[in-house]
Amino acid sequence: MSHVPYWFNVTKPAPDLAPDIAERIETVREKSGFLPNVFSALSYFPAEFRAFFDYHDALMEGESGLTKAEREMIVVATSATNRCTYCVVAHGAIYRIRSKHPYRSDQLAIDFERADLSDREKAILRFAHTVSLHPETVTPEDFAPLYELGLTDDDIWRVGAITAFFALSNRLAGFAKIMPNQEFYLMGRDRPAP
Repeated sequence: MSHVPYWFNVTKPAPDLAPDIAERIETVREKSGFLPNVFSALSYFPAEFRAFFDYHDALMEGESGLTKAEREMIVVATSATNRCTYCVVAHGAIYRIRSKHPYRSDQLAIDFERADLSDREKAILRFAHTVSLHPETVTPEDFAPLYELGLTDDDIWRVGAITAFFALSNRLAGFAKIMPNQEFYLMGRDRPAP
């Protein structure tokens, strides 16, 4: 058998955590009822743990013209484009809860163009798709549909930044084999469709 790095496919946090990381992990565990595997994986790299979750929180929890459901929608579609099982499943669960739609995240993961979305949501995802696959091709013309649907300069930045951040996250989860916790698969599915 070949040697495998200690951080490959981990599901338990590092031993001897720094107090701030231990506190964050315990808060997440208490709030969700389990510890998402990404926290365990990154706990082995304390400086990266802090930087990753600080930027995550700034993008996903900070003030924005994008709703929290729209932000999660971007993550699911970006992660599907990048074939990231962890983020599609984990953020699909969060999207189901925030959007109050039990099946839409599955649609996003397969083909957002055919999903039951508003014109605004589709425009956001078209831009995110371009940023995810071909960021160097973005031109001023790509902003017009977003402006027409009421997005501001800051909102458009946020769409691009969420897409770029989760493209990085997708690659981390991919090479480190961070797999989704079983709990994510059923979250948000226990309600009727609107």
